[in-house]
Amino acid sequence: MVFRKRTERLGRRLQGAAEKGFRRLDERLPAASAGKLLRKAFPDHWAFLLGELALYSLLVLVLTGVFLAFFFDPSMAEITYHGSYRPLHGTRMTQAYASTLHISFDVRGGLLLRQVHHWAALTFLASIGVHMLRIFFTGAFRRPREGNWLIGVTLFLLALLEGFCGYSLPDDLLSGTGLRTADTIIGSIPVVGTYLSFFSFGGEFPGNDIIPRLYTLHILLVPGLLIGLVTVHLILVVYLKHTQWRGPGRTNTNVIGQPMFPLWLTKSTGLLLILSAVFAVLGAVGQINPVWDYGPFQADQVSTNAQPDWYVGFLEGALRLMPPWETNLWGHTVMWNVFIPAVALPGVLFGVLYAYPFFERWVTADRGELHVCDRPREQHTRTALGVAAICFYAVLQLAGGNDVIAFVFGLSINALTWVLRAAVVVVPLLGFLVTKWLCLALQHRDRERLAEGEETGQVHQSVYGGLYEEHRPLPAAQRYSALARQAPRALEAPPAEVAETLPRRQRLRLALSRWYYRDQVALPPVRQQKQQAAAVPGGPGADGS
Repeated sequence: MVFRKRTERLGRRLQGAAEKGFRRLDERLPAASAGKLLRKAFPDHWAFLLGELALYSLLVLVLTGVFLAFFFDPSMAEITYHGSYRPLHGTRMTQAYASTLHISFDVRGGLLLRQVHHWAALTFLASIGVHMLRIFFTGAFRRPREGNWLIGVTLFLLALLEGFCGYSLPDDLLSGTGLRTADTIIGSIPVVGTYLSFFSFGGEFPGNDIIPRLYTLHILLVPGLLIGLVTVHLILVVYLKHTQWRGPGRTNTNVIGQPMFPLWLTKSTGLLLILSAVFAVLGAVGQINPVWDYGPFQADQVSTNAQPDWYVGFLEGALRLMPPWETNLWGHTVMWNVFIPAVALPGVLFGVLYAYPFFERWVTADRGELHVCDRPREQHTRTALGVAAICFYAVLQLAGGNDVIAFVFGLSINALTWVLRAAVVVVPLLGFLVTKWLCLALQHRDRERLAEGEETGQVHQSVYGGLYEEHRPLPAAQRYSALARQAPRALEAPPAEVAETLPRRQRLRLALSRWYYRDQVALPPVRQQKQQAAAVPGGPGADGS
């Protein structure tokens, strides 16, 4: 009895101390709010892990980059090499290239972490790109997430800059060829191009300042912006709620999924460990960027079969496909063959990415907040535009290696270039038309399944000799997903006599809205099925028309 009373008194004291400590902590930090955050629901679907792949790739990049920064010297001062790599003994090279060789051959684990860093960089950019595609095709950029979409596009742009800076730092012959291309691109900007080139390189190409300046961008400015924007991006994800796939009980007012702690946190930690292990294996067995094979950069030499990393391959392809157009004005040469594909084209592409959420909102009648993801087939024009953009990118990516393709397959590089020039126009157009046709066909298929049910594969014969196939009703969850479709609506056109008096901008808006949403397949008005779907917990939140 005495022992029990002592145990109870000790328990009360511990409980009081814990409550007092929590109150003190909550006075200084948002401890109570953190408890709510730990119970936040995250959708349980693999597509929502793409953003986490980018986040954890960035984490690996930061950790390995800190290690590499201890040993890398960005100086462009020339020395004579006498390090561990015997084939380059006595070769003149910059301190940047020599320190890269030192990391690769003399620092314990240096080559492993160098290659892990490079693989993580490629994965970082790839995961951002795929994550943005998922957001685009599912409509997760719509209100109220337009700001987060802008942040994501900016992150992708910064990641491209960060990758190019890191790719150029070793000052080997391959990266030097890329810097030569960058100098030509900068110099192609009318009026100010030569001044920008002179300032960037610290004089005539290759100059003496470009590597130190890229190093500062690579380890300080761009990573700081990336980490800051990623933080804001994650805060907005928490504040605006997660999007989720359509299903029973899932509406625009809730999120159904796993709590952040312990389920989501455990799964996410497992993803981090698996990704880190994959990077370690790739760094150990997958050789990448062997700078010792290329040799140090020399301005009078160019690396054979020079190809950039994949994320800027589309720029290389655009440069190779562009005809040799130049204009001489008042003693000045404007290189349209460089300016249009390498400056204007990326500007237009990223301008379209920044503007697209506002364009779709401009041509759509709906103005509410949307938290449930679209099925790509139900937004046929958006999906077709996305596929056309992917086709355009793929053709440019192929064109970036047209010399290698021609050599491997024994083709004429001139003939291949003309084929790719035609393909860069024809293939995106075909991709748009075929994708839109497939989306509309799938919409018709959904309508048919709702109206007639699901095919069983069993054929019966009536007493009159006719044959018919047996159908069974769709499962409740599938009926819900189809009937709860948030059908997009075009802007309502005014009467013809009023439309003629509208401003040109308003008429353009109405025409684009009709083009964007025409051919949409309406769902069958089957009242019984709607009632059955509404009977599912959390029934359809949309009109289901």
